[in-house]
Amino acid sequence: MRYPDGGGLTAKQRARLEQVRFEVAELFAQGVKPSQVARWLRVSRKSACAWRDGV
Repeated sequence: MRYPDGGGLTAKQRARLEQVRFEVAELFAQGVKPSQVARWLRVSRKSACAWRDGV
């Protein structure tokens, strides 16, 4: 994590973000395209691709 305080997110917000990342990983494992993943989860395509690539 870049910031010692969790990037300004609450514990609940961090947990939700982690949940979204797990959903992204599952969708990519199923072969869903990045643009579709981004649309379904309401995140940017760039974020979806970064999570897929482990950035």
